[in-house]
Amino acid sequence: MGSGCLKVTKYFLFLFNLLFLILGAVILGFGIWILADKTSFIAVLQMSSPSLKTGAYVLLGVGALTMLMGFLGCLGAVNEIRCLLGLYFTCLMAILITQVAAGLVIYFQKETLKEELSNIVGNLIEDYDPSNDEERNLQDAWDYVQAQIACCGWTGAKDWENNKLLLNRSLSAYPCSCSNSSKELQVERAFCELDVNGTVTSAAWPVHQQGCVEGVEKWLKDNLGVILGVCTGVAVIELLGMILSISLCKNIHSEDYTKVPKS
Repeated sequence: MGSGCLKVTKYFLFLFNLLFLILGAVILGFGIWILADKTSFIAVLQMSSPSLKTGAYVLLGVGALTMLMGFLGCLGAVNEIRCLLGLYFTCLMAILITQVAAGLVIYFQKETLKEELSNIVGNLIEDYDPSNDEERNLQDAWDYVQAQIACCGWTGAKDWENNKLLLNRSLSAYPCSCSNSSKELQVERAFCELDVNGTVTSAAWPVHQQGCVEGVEKWLKDNLGVILGVCTGVAVIELLGMILSISLCKNIHSEDYTKVPKS
């Protein structure tokens, strides 16, 4: 490879790694968002599911490592340091293999995740108590979901008939965040009273009867598309980085060999 081609390869690798560095920052930011978000359904998941918390920390680690690899790639390309390029290639390969393995695990465990999610929301509804300050953030997050999606319960408003407080009150109250009245919806949490005597059912509540499962699944699918898009972009950059780094590493050796004076 001529010196001109070597320079082109070097600067292309630098640009790819600069993009790689930015994508690593995106992954890192997404992990921080999962841990910090307190106003959407992700808060319900991250506060109830240890697996999602673990996944968020994995994203933080992968994002930080990706940024580090981008930095090493930029440094190795600009200064033509073969050992850094070799380390960069090895780490990229390890990250790519890990990403593929993680994707396969998530794909084959999606039904288990769905069942876990159903149990999480079921337990949340059953134990919902506005006076419990320890679970305030989690309950507020679920109220936010019901108000925004215009739904009630996981599969329907009937799920709230299992709530311990409502059972003690003969179901004469209902969750305000489920209300189909814009006036009551402004409350967005706790329970609203019904002007009735005796025991009623959820069918008599002025609430949305459809469950949140469809809206939540749509929300998750929409966000999953963003995640997969980012991961696919990172994978493409990784492959290009691997190809360019091994090519540059090989040709740096060739250039250095041609400069050795003949005896």
